[in-house]
Amino acid sequence: MATERPRTTPVARVLQGCLHLMVAGLLALAVARALLGPGGDPVAVVAAGTAMAAVYAAGPLIGAVRRARPGAVLPWLALLGVTWVGVLIATQDGVWLAFPLCFVELHLLGRRGGLVAVALTTVVAIVAWSWHQHTLNFAAVIGPTLGAAVAVVTVFGYQALHRESEERRRLIDELTAARAGLDAAQHAAGVLAERERLAREIHDTLAQSLSSIQLLLRAAQRALPDRTEAAADYVEQARQAAQDNLAEARRFVRALTPPDLENTSLAVALERLCATTTAQAGLPVRLHVSGDQVRLPVPHEVALLRIAQSALGNTVRHAKASHAEVTLSYMDGEVALDVFDDGAGFDPARAGVTAGGGDGGFGLPSMRARARALGGTFAVESAPGEGTALAVLLPVVPTTEDSP
Repeated sequence: MATERPRTTPVARVLQGCLHLMVAGLLALAVARALLGPGGDPVAVVAAGTAMAAVYAAGPLIGAVRRARPGAVLPWLALLGVTWVGVLIATQDGVWLAFPLCFVELHLLGRRGGLVAVALTTVVAIVAWSWHQHTLNFAAVIGPTLGAAVAVVTVFGYQALHRESEERRRLIDELTAARAGLDAAQHAAGVLAERERLAREIHDTLAQSLSSIQLLLRAAQRALPDRTEAAADYVEQARQAAQDNLAEARRFVRALTPPDLENTSLAVALERLCATTTAQAGLPVRLHVSGDQVRLPVPHEVALLRIAQSALGNTVRHAKASHAEVTLSYMDGEVALDVFDDGAGFDPARAGVTAGGGDGGFGLPSMRARARALGGTFAVESAPGEGTALAVLLPVVPTTEDSP
């Protein structure tokens, strides 16, 4: 008999089988001793043993008993106890059955109820043995008591191991799920990083080369001495092919642009970022845009958006600020991004960071690397209790959709 569990392990099934065999074997031994020797009245022993075997065998067949429901377990155990007492009265060999009965009671009644039932079973076994022997001695007490103690230690030890095994299994399931989520996040991050890298490489190599070809061919058209019609036609065809390929390269770059910049400007993407941060983190963030907005090269817009995302992420996680401000400034040949918060701030020197360079924590090296990769500058100003100001300045040449 076993308590209801989420799952029955192979070890538990083996123990159940051994328990059933023990009860059957001890009953058979008591009956055999009664039939073959001085083991009590054979008729009484056979009748009591048969009754107990029938009640015990019915237990596993009753679903409520198998699932350890108190409403069914208690009557069944009471009836089993009555038949066992009948065996005890018929023969002193019935004392042996106290040991497997202790296992049954501990499994079905739990810790507190099981201990009470085991104590009662032990007392009954001691009394019955003493009654048959017509004396109460040390052996009559120590035998059933030691058997009950072994049963208690064995059952509670197994239950502790089972709980530990289930807890370990649950932790393994959680770790497996967390690892799967981490793998998915790393894959998504890798895809975005590769998209940005390809966009930057195409813009800096293929697009620039095609643009140069187009300019050279346009100059060649003007430099032809007689502007012969055939030569001019070939040059025009080459220039047109270069222009078509340049347009295709730009479409490919746009396709690789981060989703936040698809079909929208940098200012709109930053406005959306500020609104999202305010809504999700509860940190008021305002965006200020100055100067005439122009379309920037894709790598520049990607870098500025990613720097703003990282800076606001740091503010939410570390700064404990009451508000933050993001400023995007368009100037002649330059674009500036400033992020300020009034949070706890930090000591750049202790963080391993200086305002003009160096390496440090809080994602600053990544922001600095992005700015420097585009020929820009990156600066951090902060002090404990005085907030943090972050400034990025990039040199740019505004682009248009149809520019060479």
